[in-house]
Amino acid sequence: MNLISSLRNGDQAAMEIIYNTHWEQVLDAAYKRVGDNQIAQDITQDIFISLWEKRATLEIKESLAAYLLGSVKYRVINYFKANITKEKYKEDFRCLIGNTSSLNASHRITVKELHRELDEAIATLPEKMQTIFSMSRKQEKSNIEISAELNLSVQT
Repeated sequence: MNLISSLRNGDQAAMEIIYNTHWEQVLDAAYKRVGDNQIAQDITQDIFISLWEKRATLEIKESLAAYLLGSVKYRVINYFKANITKEKYKEDFRCLIGNTSSLNASHRITVKELHRELDEAIATLPEKMQTIFSMSRKQEKSNIEISAELNLSVQT
């Protein structure tokens, strides 16, 4: 039985062989695209987790290496899309909480109202989510930093 068939059947040893054989190539490809080792490691980890989670429905038309490198390509694209969106929201948020002295009276009232609504919305979240939101948006910490401080998985 080949590795892919074994993987589809939930064979953890097959997954371990696949990981040990391909992780360096996947990490290298991710690093070359994002230029940040931590992000490349996260992408690599996500790819292998996804491979395991989707093992039963896995359809590999070419080689496993080609499949994994294709996964890198799409994960990197998704990373940059998410990062662009995140940066836009950060900038909007900075404007929202930033200096309102240059705004006219009407805009200042609108900004104060938005602050109040935002605070009310945050207050409805469970306490742990409020903490995470504050760390993420106000303290501008990464998911990795937050998960390390709170002893949570990055996915949480």
